[in-house]
Amino acid sequence: MTSFTATVTACEADKKGFAVRLDRTAFYPEGGGQPFDTGTLDAVAVDEVHERDGEVVHYCAAPLPAGARVTGRIHWARRFDLMQQHSGEHIVSGLIHAAYGYDNTGFHIGHDAVTIDLSGELDAGQLLEIETRANETVWRNEAVRCFYPDAGTLAALPYRSKKALTGAVRLVEFPGADLCACCGTHVGRTGEIGPIRLLSAVKFRGGTRVELLCGGRALRYEQALFAQNRKISNLFSAKPLETAAAAERAAGELARWKYRATGLEDRLFAAMAEGLRDRGDSLLFEPELTPDGVRRLAAAVSERCGGVAAVFSPGSGGTSYALCRPGGDLRPLCRALNAALDGRGGGKPELVQGSVRAGENEIRDFFKKQEG
Repeated sequence: MTSFTATVTACEADKKGFAVRLDRTAFYPEGGGQPFDTGTLDAVAVDEVHERDGEVVHYCAAPLPAGARVTGRIHWARRFDLMQQHSGEHIVSGLIHAAYGYDNTGFHIGHDAVTIDLSGELDAGQLLEIETRANETVWRNEAVRCFYPDAGTLAALPYRSKKALTGAVRLVEFPGADLCACCGTHVGRTGEIGPIRLLSAVKFRGGTRVELLCGGRALRYEQALFAQNRKISNLFSAKPLETAAAAERAAGELARWKYRATGLEDRLFAAMAEGLRDRGDSLLFEPELTPDGVRRLAAAVSERCGGVAAVFSPGSGGTSYALCRPGGDLRPLCRALNAALDGRGGGKPELVQGSVRAGENEIRDFFKKQEG
């Protein structure tokens, strides 16, 4: 149902807008890990929907008079996305429970992805197996059944539930995958879920947190991955299924060049330091060094200058620095530098590192004042 008519039974001003109650509604209130529906009541936006004291409360942008007959319209794109995610979660959780006996201890449909918290651990191979079986369930395109069994039937059914339930219990069945007590919204047939993609499985509170995408979200994710891989394929002149090997080769070459560059830098730093032998306190500006390069240059100069070696390296992300003096305590100078030049950093007595938001002239003025 995407639209319906109802009568306004109450409307009160609320910190979230106007709390509207109806005699009947198709808006789903937040609960069970599933977000609320949004939409409209006539021309008034429904921004949130929650259950309060057994009633569904619609938080609206404007008031609606009690007794008015209104037409409610569900934001269907949002609802269908939530149905896909929730239904896919059922299949994945049910298959994991059947295969490994793990319980679903938590479930959340986030803005970007869905997370399931499980009571046991899964490895990459198990995750791939579950993903394959979940998509096979989708391909079978079987009808999803929602029903309220009588007490005797309920007691004999092996359904999943996070807690003991009493009264009328709504069960949702995905044939061959899951039977679970649930109040949420779901698709009519498994084929409507679309692709199910398990993104990750990490250890969480003694179990596993699985991140997944279903339906439209999974499709958009795969499209973005394909577009990104196509760019990488072009950059490496590699076939789409060979980009990982090409990236590994490039990473190896880059590591070798970095090693060679570091060696050349050390030779250059030694020559620069030799030119400052016995000069005392030395202030240097060398652009575009890495933080490690700044540290190594400061260390090389401090061994020869006989004073404090202060190296600053302006770059696109600010100016990094390193102060070094064997046997000294540079922490007071570091604190003063950070305070005067909007900096951050610290370290050991003989070596401090950080960054400042200041230009060369401001830095030189600071050290002139220190000399004074």
